[in-house]
Amino acid sequence: MTATAATPPIARLSAALPFWLSLLLIPIAWISAVWGGWAVFLLPLCTWYLFGIIDIFAGLNEANADTSTPDDQLWWYRLITIIWAPLQAATLFGVMYYATRADHLGGWGLVGLFFGMGVITGTIGINYSHELMHQKPKIERNMADILLAMALYSHFRSEHLLVHHRYVATPRDPVTARYNEGFHRFFPRVLRQCYASAFKAEQAMLARKNLPWTDLSNPFWRYWALQAGFLALSLIIGGWLGLALFLWQAFVAAWHLELVNYIEHYGLTREHLGDGKYEYVKPHHSWNSAQKVSNWLLINLQRHSDHHYKPDRRFPLLQTYDASDAPQLPYGYSVMGFVAMVPPLWRRAMNPRVRVWRRQYYPHITDWSAYKAATNPWPR
Repeated sequence: MTATAATPPIARLSAALPFWLSLLLIPIAWISAVWGGWAVFLLPLCTWYLFGIIDIFAGLNEANADTSTPDDQLWWYRLITIIWAPLQAATLFGVMYYATRADHLGGWGLVGLFFGMGVITGTIGINYSHELMHQKPKIERNMADILLAMALYSHFRSEHLLVHHRYVATPRDPVTARYNEGFHRFFPRVLRQCYASAFKAEQAMLARKNLPWTDLSNPFWRYWALQAGFLALSLIIGGWLGLALFLWQAFVAAWHLELVNYIEHYGLTREHLGDGKYEYVKPHHSWNSAQKVSNWLLINLQRHSDHHYKPDRRFPLLQTYDASDAPQLPYGYSVMGFVAMVPPLWRRAMNPRVRVWRRQYYPHITDWSAYKAATNPWPR
């Protein structure tokens, strides 16, 4: 038997290659910068429109990998997430150096170009950091911190691991979008609440060890140092213009992240069992999407039902569910993101699905008013 024949199919580079689609965005970023003009919109056009259109024709991928597959057979999947931080940094600051010195890129051209860079740092960078922060190897967690710092959103790691996964679908989770809450209300709310909830969660952990928040083991010191470093680097490379462009792409990245958060849990709630006790998190507390191509680009993020059920499961092993086990989005995130930006359209598309979900999983709950308003007691 040859070595190739002995290699399990999932362990082969050819099986992992579709998840390396994100690498195509790097030359597109440079084409945008060098050509200027209409080309500065290539990144959002490719990630939003192109993948959304391909998704419609490519259909679903409902196959599930063996969840017992060991890490040593997932190297080609892990590698793309590990190398992305240096690749993204080189692209972001390389484009910044070029763009702030290019005569053919005017004010609106720079705004459009770095909107596209925010698409990269948000759609890919923060998404990859999400995968990395859930893993045990230190190099992966370090890469997660670097990626988040490039979007000035380092607190996401603390908020996601200590708050979101623990309190998802309860009133204590800021990023569980409430029924009838439009994205334009959701976004400023989570920007205010998530930073505070993340800091308080780390502060509480230190307090349990009889340590003050100022203790150097508080990860916020690392967050602040990394973010300050990238802000300083932007100023050195591009001056005040470079700093402004860095801040702009970071805002766009945060918007992309929170748009995804909005889609993932909209209207879904865990049952309050009384006295601040809630049922355990199950696959039906997250929206699932099996769209093939957008899951390649987003490294199976849309299999979100399984991610919350098994948070440390690596992305190639995430399972998809049918409608009997988890609520299904009608389209992938790229299309649903457009819908979410138009609240009446979003409510028309999603509110009936939420009501079906309630009847399917909680037929015994007759009064949903406290769930809708997030006024149930905070979980203990």
